[in-house]
Amino acid sequence: MKPYLPSFALLLVFCYLGVQALTGDRGLLGGHERNVLLAQREHQLADLTERRADLEARVRYLRSDHLSRDLLEERARVVLGFADPRDYVIQVPSAHAPTGNAQGSSTRS
Repeated sequence: MKPYLPSFALLLVFCYLGVQALTGDRGLLGGHERNVLLAQREHQLADLTERRADLEARVRYLRSDHLSRDLLEERARVVLGFADPRDYVIQVPSAHAPTGNAQGSSTRS
């Protein structure tokens, strides 16, 4: 039995490595999951790139040398909570405010 012990240990190591090569994190059978994850990350990257381009454009129009009056007015209205008298204002309850509370909620028309 003693001469077969190293061969048996080598066979076990070989089987372990073979199973890991097929089913491990970077195994041959995990390729589909990696492709799905890669597609999700590429979609996320495209969304973030689009958001960054939009934010860069807004920042460019808010600089003093290229000030956009419309964008400045929009940001001032959002930050200060004001509206032009000619605007139609539709109030929507915020997501974090509890609904159905008659005492604390008031609406302006």
